[in-house]
Amino acid sequence: MITDVERIAPCLPGAQLQEIEGDVFRGIVKVKLGSISPQFKGQAKFGERDDAAHQAVLEAEGRDTGGRGNAAARITVEAESLSPTSTRVMVTTDLQITGKVAQFGRGIIGDVSKKLMEQFANNLNAMLDAEPVAANGANESGAAAAPADGDEPAATANPTENTSAAETSAASATGEAGDVPVTPRVRKIEGPATEPVDLAGVAGPAVLKRLLPIVAGLLVLLFVLRRRR
Repeated sequence: MITDVERIAPCLPGAQLQEIEGDVFRGIVKVKLGSISPQFKGQAKFGERDDAAHQAVLEAEGRDTGGRGNAAARITVEAESLSPTSTRVMVTTDLQITGKVAQFGRGIIGDVSKKLMEQFANNLNAMLDAEPVAANGANESGAAAAPADGDEPAATANPTENTSAAETSAASATGEAGDVPVTPRVRKIEGPATEPVDLAGVAGPAVLKRLLPIVAGLLVLLFVLRRRR
């Protein structure tokens, strides 16, 4: 399920998937930083994927549409089954970012990333809880249930609209009608516009946590200097 980008994209704060072409996912990430609201428009694809080992590596890159910075990330995901109903997912991100958002610094960006990951996990769990699975393995909407650990994903109800990336890539490689290469078709993803992530609001507690020791030290120093007088 974690590799089903179309399904989980709405769970990520500020992210909006706009189109899929073969194995490439394109969209935007909206953030808000004070009076500016940069949008990073870019694409992502799986550089590595091992379904048997439940591991995947996602390569993503984007540019601020206002020309104020760039972002690139290599995201490694490893899933571990804890029980028949519980899975732990470890996400490691190597992030490179320039521009206005980078002014927060490495430490605060790390804290913000943790907060956003918590929101993503909560949204994902809420989505799963809202999709009760019937005894026959299909949820109430008729879509196939998420596969158990080690199982192959079940076929969806509409194979035309859900052609897998592997099938599309295979068609491109082999071609059709006399070995003529077939260009993967672009499938637009229609969905509501996402709200930008308020980085100042998310980073507020992180900034306060880092400032408290400094403020406490200054107060102690001030107290000592006043006693000496």
